[in-house]
Amino acid sequence: MPAESEPQAQSELIDERIGELDDWRGKMLSHIRGLTKQALPDVVEEIKWRKPSNPSGVPVWSQDGILFTGEPYKGKVKLTFAKGASLEDPADLFNASLEAKVSRAIDLNEGDDIDEEAFKALVRAAAELNAS
Repeated sequence: MPAESEPQAQSELIDERIGELDDWRGKMLSHIRGLTKQALPDVVEEIKWRKPSNPSGVPVWSQDGILFTGEPYKGKVKLTFAKGASLEDPADLFNASLEAKVSRAIDLNEGDDIDEEAFKALVRAAAELNAS
């Protein structure tokens, strides 16, 4: 059995986290995950920040550093881009944490659609920024 830090084990932990969400949030997080893998096939998936108040941890997607986190809350899924304030967002996907100095977030609510091509472009831009 692989250690928790190995990519396959980490992906399985994200599978488990998504599986725990038996409503629209799980479907949304799964959709975002799929778009991210389309944009960056070699993206690294991890679960970070496990603690007693959040034993399942937070799904994180990285390439040369953290790209974004995907946190399910009671009424939304929050995608927080670590360096979002430095990214161009021509499609205006960022709708939360707009005053933060470094990060930016996309809050997705039940029934929301996301511009798939714009999201994939944002993910690729985040990876390019991390690599620079």
